[in-house]
Amino acid sequence: MTDLLKVQPVILCGGSGTRLWPLSRAGFPKQFLCLTGEDSLFQQAAKRLMNLETKEIQVANPLIVTGEEHRFLAAEQLRESGIELSAALLEPIGRNTAPALTLAAMAALESGNDPILVVTPADQTVSNAAAFTQAMHEGIREAAGGSIVILGIAPDRAETGYGYIQAKSTADSLKRDLCFEPKVPLVRGAANWGFQYQQHYLTTT
Repeated sequence: MTDLLKVQPVILCGGSGTRLWPLSRAGFPKQFLCLTGEDSLFQQAAKRLMNLETKEIQVANPLIVTGEEHRFLAAEQLRESGIELSAALLEPIGRNTAPALTLAAMAALESGNDPILVVTPADQTVSNAAAFTQAMHEGIREAAGGSIVILGIAPDRAETGYGYIQAKSTADSLKRDLCFEPKVPLVRGAANWGFQYQQHYLTTT
């Protein structure tokens, strides 16, 4: 019998509420807004992760990394979605992705398990749920072997506000020999359509 792959979803739920002002505010950043459908972006992210469960993949309740000012809002929106919160890790001040992932990995290990972390931002939309789920399942299986897997989206324009990843072109959906660029200058970004925006992370703890 195949051992279950245990997954710990982690939702990065910070934000200062400046990008969609005045709809988005410091106390109510965009991930808590219902911009595409009846659910907020945060609720959509949580449901996508919970839907990853299969006979071989066991998905735990989500762990969120957020600020003190958003903890009750996040918990309430999960309750509305019928999803139980595993834990909320509260950042006194936002320090971007690396510290948030470190906190999440340490918290996941406290359970005594060694789960695969599936990490997602709380403020994205996914138009093709089936393709997302398939990609995540492939990534989870790869991460179970000890790899760090990053999902990327092919850009349709140059954008200096995102981090980029680049990999050798192969027919396989899982590409290796990754190069990471935290921010690509506009001229280089326009020329390098082989780059992809970084989106989701999958890794063992």
